[in-house]
Amino acid sequence: MSRYQAGQTIDPRHLISIADQAISIPHQQQLTHLQFRRFAGCPMCNLHIRSFIQGHAALAEAGIQEVAVFHSSKTAMLASHAAAPFALIADPTKKLYAAFGVDSSIWAVLHPKSWLPALKGLFKHGAGMPEKGQDPLGLPADFLIAPDGTIVACKYGVHGYDQWSLSEVLQLAQHYQQRSVGH
Repeated sequence: MSRYQAGQTIDPRHLISIADQAISIPHQQQLTHLQFRRFAGCPMCNLHIRSFIQGHAALAEAGIQEVAVFHSSKTAMLASHAAAPFALIADPTKKLYAAFGVDSSIWAVLHPKSWLPALKGLFKHGAGMPEKGQDPLGLPADFLIAPDGTIVACKYGVHGYDQWSLSEVLQLAQHYQQRSVGH
């Protein structure tokens, strides 16, 4: 499975969100933050996604199209995340994961840095189990993609809670926009 690096360009993709909204990656006028999560009921993912739901206004103000992908069915995602103010993509067969080189590892759940977020997520959002045939060991990944398809920055997680925070996404976007204005 090959991985992308900053500076590489992705092929345009047209996806359909769980709300049946057409999504283009890259967005023609905005940066796109494309994040890959685990399964829809994952306590760590729910904790993380909630921070992006709460910070959605800051993302929109910064001109960022937010898109989150889960390797779950549309039905499971609607049960967990129907109220998200940004695009959520169901990818139960992990085709998009494979295209972006997003992997799985036993460290997704065994790494000590994932334990506290898993417990916090459990207490705040409850336990959810992956659907039959779904991989509970998925790793997160983040991509910041410019309108021309260039990957501005990317991160492949090494454990289940190893991803960019909302503030990191906003800082990366601001840094990109400052560089773009300077050219």
